[in-house]
Amino acid sequence: TAKKPRSPKGKGASPWDATKKKVRELVLEEVAPKMGGLSAEELAEEVRGALDRILQREDVEVTPLERRRFVQEVMSDTLGYGPLDPLLADDTITEVMCNAYDDIWVERAGRIEHTDLSFTDDSQYRAVIDKIVSAVGRRVDEASPMVDARLPDGSRVNAIIPPLALHGAVLTIRKFSKDPYTAKDLIAFGTWTVDLVTVMEACVRGKLNVLVSGGTGTGKTTNLNVLSSFIPEGERVITIEDSAELQLQQPHVINLETRPASAEGTGAVTIRDLVKNALRMRPDRIIVGECRAAEALDMLQAMNTGHDGSMTTVHANTSRDAISRLETMVLMAGFELPVRAIREQIASAIDLILQVTRMPDGRRVISAVTEVQGMGGDVILLQDIFKYRSIPGGVGAGSGELVATGLRPKFLDKLAENKVEVPASAFKAPA
Repeated sequence: TAKKPRSPKGKGASPWDATKKKVRELVLEEVAPKMGGLSAEELAEEVRGALDRILQREDVEVTPLERRRFVQEVMSDTLGYGPLDPLLADDTITEVMCNAYDDIWVERAGRIEHTDLSFTDDSQYRAVIDKIVSAVGRRVDEASPMVDARLPDGSRVNAIIPPLALHGAVLTIRKFSKDPYTAKDLIAFGTWTVDLVTVMEACVRGKLNVLVSGGTGTGKTTNLNVLSSFIPEGERVITIEDSAELQLQQPHVINLETRPASAEGTGAVTIRDLVKNALRMRPDRIIVGECRAAEALDMLQAMNTGHDGSMTTVHANTSRDAISRLETMVLMAGFELPVRAIREQIASAIDLILQVTRMPDGRRVISAVTEVQGMGGDVILLQDIFKYRSIPGGVGAGSGELVATGLRPKFLDKLAENKVEVPASAFKAPA
């Protein structure tokens, strides 16, 4: 979609936007003193009443046909997130990207497209950003110009403002489904196969440590959510994330979230701090939303010290790259560990790598399921149990499939010890 020409900020606003801005300011002026202590429903009623009075009192040029839309937009601007509301309500949209108050893009079905929506002006845009981040106890200002936050529905939000963003504030929202995707959904999307569900459910129930690896936007969190749905209900699970996104359905789940430093630069709590603390909370399993740095060492230690069945994600393009990234992140912990010692830790801790890939047409597929078999000399041995292959002569969305390689994984012995069985047919390679 061609990008619409942008007017200089503060100039060229339409009469509709100018009127809306004027009415919104009058509504806020009237309602602000009463906002403390009101429920969401009472506040909506107050805003609606003030809006009716102002439309009658002021000389607002809105036709009867336009009045309903005008009222909806002012209500959304005042109580919601303005033009973002319809985008957040649209289940076909997976990402919302605001490059400026009048430059909003979305991702739909894996493709990025421009919208004709815009905020009234830059001040309304910044007010919406402040509303989102302040709701979860975060802040964004010159002292702290970038922030991760979340919406009430769990959607992930990132905001970055000047001076770091040279041409104005940038807001990125990664949306999550209101109802978490299940294994059936991933089969319907073509991401998983029935055999893969059988194997992965057995691996999770049999307490294998799983690493979900993939690039940005490939669906690592979605796959981690589905894997976690296989955890038996009687276990105590602790999740650790920068911004709480995981939607576990089990009854015994503890959710921990990091905290940024205060304005004085104190009080920061990192994922590493939370992993260490989680070990004192009697977890059966620890799930870290994403390993990015030194916390990888603590996660490996947890996996190696009786917290079998733990899971995490890592940014990497292949299973082998994921192992290399873990090595690098362990070195970031600041200990002068020999590379062989690090590799032995990784080989002992990680049992299985689920590699997620986004195809050029926007589809998200499992490109490999790789078993970590141990050490061979100084090298970690990897073996693909499932591999994505292209169908010769195939065209379009169905031109590839995830198939078993036919190799018998070593982890079957560990599953048998935990009294979990997998039918041999799940590992049979296609003819």
